[in-house]
Parts: sequence; structure tokens; C-alpha cells
Amino acid sequence: MTTAPTNDTRFRVSESVARDLATAYGTPLYVLDEATFRGRIRAYREAFEASYPKSELTYAAKANSTVALLAIAAAEGCGIDVASEGELRAALGAGIPAARCHLHGNNKSFEELSFAIEQGIGMIVVDHFGEIETIQGIGTGSAKLALRLAPGVDPVTHAKISTGQADTKFGFNIADGSAERATLRCLELGLPLVGFHCHVGSQLLDPEAQRSGGELIARFAVDMLRRHGFAAEYLNVGGGLGASYTDADRPMNVRDYCRLIVEAVTGSLAGSGLDPVLAQEPGRSLVAETGVTLYTVGLVKTVPSKSAGRRTYVCVDGGLSDNPRPALYGARYDVERIGPAAGDEMVVTVSGKHCETDKLFEDVRLPRDVATGDLLQVLCTGAYNASMASNYNRFPRPAAALIRLDGSHCLVQRRDTWAEMLAREILPEGLA
Repeated sequence: MTTAPTNDTRFRVSESVARDLATAYGTPLYVLDEATFRGRIRAYREAFEASYPKSELTYAAKANSTVALLAIAAAEGCGIDVASEGELRAALGAGIPAARCHLHGNNKSFEELSFAIEQGIGMIVVDHFGEIETIQGIGTGSAKLALRLAPGVDPVTHAKISTGQADTKFGFNIADGSAERATLRCLELGLPLVGFHCHVGSQLLDPEAQRSGGELIARFAVDMLRRHGFAAEYLNVGGGLGASYTDADRPMNVRDYCRLIVEAVTGSLAGSGLDPVLAQEPGRSLVAETGVTLYTVGLVKTVPSKSAGRRTYVCVDGGLSDNPRPALYGARYDVERIGPAAGDEMVVTVSGKHCETDKLFEDVRLPRDVATGDLLQVLCTGAYNASMASNYNRFPRPAAALIRLDGSHCLVQRRDTWAEMLAREILPEGLA
């Protein structure tokens, strides 16, 4: 197994633990480390509080809404950012009061809003004018409101996870006056508006877009105070800090990142008299490096290749149904064989077993003697793997195991059963 560089913060499993886990729970298997997750949350909170004491951290459940992880995040002092009724129900299932949750979503249904308000949701992040009217009709209950703004910032990241530009389905555009009109409508209706939110994108290795987003919503808050007397009590600059999927990825140190964001916001607020709670909602940067995925090698096959002369495929027992990110975003990961490191390596394509090209991890280096039955661990799979998994080709979604603080392990999600997979099916009479 590859030895981690001294500055590599990504969680890995040792050979003995990996074999124990694979024997106990099978593969593919998501493995999450409690100590790493708690440590990353604490480091982020401490960095944020050091730069801005009046701060708030919420965990973005969409990154990984496994109930056990939500419970850990809450125990470490995080609020929970939920993007659907399902994620809210997961938080409630973890014993987290709805009052500690924030409901997001660009197209929330009447039913979602009603359920959240009935449960006592703490905050609703409002995304469009129709939602303002719907909330007015339902009544806000104990919920506070924040308006999601589109600040017109185009981040350096994949187009499919870029959300802060002007041409986006999310939020109220600042430049065309929509954000100001939404603020006035909330004030006219007497709704409990407390502030503003933005999220410019994900997997940000260059923090400039996030800094610009924070600066712009702070300027907007100052404008609303001066023009309309609305004093924002809350500003949320979203999440987005990247993770080290490969050795080449170099996200900014969290302490420097928080300082940069805070400086941008406070610089724009200077002299206004505004003193809001400042919030961030990281997900990926907290949980991605907390997890690995274990696979078992099946077939190893070398074939002719026009581009490479010869290509070796190392086929594993999972694929795009347990990690769709390479297919969706061209995402790259570091892959390591479990066991003694061999001196001689080769470049291979690790592929899945779905009825697709299913090239999971292209051009990765593995020992030349990689063989059927070997275990591989893929680093940095704690985010957007389990939460995006599917039953494509009728594959069961993998189990997830948690390594506890004392070194023991337990299941936190079990593998799908065949009965569960077919439970939704209805065969009309006369078809069989």
C-alpha cells in the first residue's frame, strides 16, 4: 500500500483493517472515519471563529446524508443544511431538531415547505418570488428567512457544480434588481427576513470566487440598509472549499481560507453599522477526505489501444452506480492497492462492471502484479458517492462502515437487499 506523504490529510485504511472490513461487510464498501470527520469539523470551526467570533457553521447534508454522519456533525456543533424533505427527514432521524436545520432548494414544493414549517425548521433559504408568496400563504411558524442571491460570480470549477453566476437557476439576481425586489416584498408582507445567502460553486481550489461572492452579498446588505432601512442580521457565504481528490489538488488551508472570506465580508461592511452572524455551510471539505471506498479486483485484462498502444483494464466489483462522479464530471481520484507496495508499477484504467464504458479511474498507477482478488482503496470518497449512488443495472448500493474513535467498526448503512430493490415494482395482472 502507498505510504501517505507527511502533508497528506486524507484518511486511509491499513491493510489489516481493510481485510477485516472486507471480510465482515463485503465489497464495494464505503468506509468512514469518525475521528477524521470530527477533527475536520473542529478545525474548520476553530479557524472560522478565530477570524470572526460571531460565526456559524452548518454541514451541507447533500455531500453525505448518512444519518450517523449527521448525528456526528450536530454533536460537533454544526447546524444542518438540507436540500429536500428527504434530507430533513434524515436529520430528524438522527435526533436533530428541525430548528437546527436550514431548508434549501430552487424549486421547493408546497408539501416540502409545509412539512418543514410544521416540524419547526429553523431557516428557509428562499429562492424565487413564487416561494415568497407560498410561504406567506402557509405561514412561517418559527422559521426565519434568508434570500438566496445570485451575485454574478463565475468560479473556476466544473460547469456542472458552478452556481453563483448570473445565468443560474438558483436565487435572486443582484444585477437585474430581482434581489432588491425580493427584499422589499418580504418586508411588505411582514415576513421574518433576517439576511442573505449565496453559494458560488463547489470544489473551489481558487478561493477568489468565494471571496468575491462574500464581498458582493455584504455590499448588497449595506445597500438594503441605506436604501430601505433593512438591517441584515445574517449573511451566509455558502460552502465550496475543495478537497484533495488527487495529489495534484491543493485546496487552501482552512485557516487562510476563512480569514480571506471574513476580510472580504467585513471590508464591505465597514462603516455601515451592520454586525451580522456570518455563516458558512461546508460539506465536501468536511467529509470527502473522511472516507474511502474498498473494491475487490475481478478481471485484469490488457488490450490493444490506438492512443496508448496497449491498455490494461483492472475491473472491480463496483462502478458508476456507487461513484458516478467520474462519468458526470470527469472527476479523478487516487487509487491504491491494499497490501505490500510493489516496486514496479504500470498505468492502468480501473473500470467498473456496469453495461457501460464505466471507466471509473483512468490513467492511475498500480503495481504491475495487481491481480484477481486484490483489494483497492479509492481515497477521498466520503462526499457525493453514497449520496449519489443508484441501483443502475440493478446493482445493490454498497454498505457503509464507520471506524469509531476506539478503532472498532460498525455498519452505518447496510447493503441493499434484492427484496428491497424489487419492492417498488408492480406487475399488472395478465402480464406474466
